[in-house]
Amino acid sequence: MGKFSEFKLPLKSLSEGTHEFHYDLTKEFFKNMESTDIRDAAVSVDLSVMYRNGVYDLTFACDGTVTVPCDRCLDDLELPIETAYHVVVKYGDSYKEDSDEFIEIPESDNYLNVAYMIYDTVSLAIPIKHVHPLGKCNRAMSSLLKKHRSHAAGDQDTELEDELIEEMESRQIAEDNGQDNQVKTDPRWDALKNLGSGE
Repeated sequence: MGKFSEFKLPLKSLSEGTHEFHYDLTKEFFKNMESTDIRDAAVSVDLSVMYRNGVYDLTFACDGTVTVPCDRCLDDLELPIETAYHVVVKYGDSYKEDSDEFIEIPESDNYLNVAYMIYDTVSLAIPIKHVHPLGKCNRAMSSLLKKHRSHAAGDQDTELEDELIEEMESRQIAEDNGQDNQVKTDPRWDALKNLGSGE
């Protein structure tokens, strides 16, 4: 049995009407796809196949989570997946993919393997940037990143990002320690506020 034999749809043996199929994607599925980005997965895929007048109408609904490395600290980051994909399949003379939504397959094919369609659908649902929310990255790795990051002159965006990360991390540490999370203001602003109040 091949790695993806369970994903072979027996198109020619389907009677007219609607047919339902279910797949559970785990770490093993993505490992077999040779995906290095996805470390773990728990994705449920429901496939509905409507067959009528020689046309197979396939609708995939994917729901679950995947675990990828955080781009900033490299720790595991769990991302939700909720997506759908629709494609129409028809038999013809040869394999032809006219668009993302229409595929023609040779008459000699009794089966259609949907593993790669499912893989592409899930992969495209993963955001390009994989980053923990501010303050949730591995603190040791964030510190190393800040220490070794070179600041180009006038690179205010990077400096601002570092300041925000430090502020969020210090707030998170205060919350973790049960301390009052009051925001400290800059004394210069306090002095300006006093001017407006006539003091």
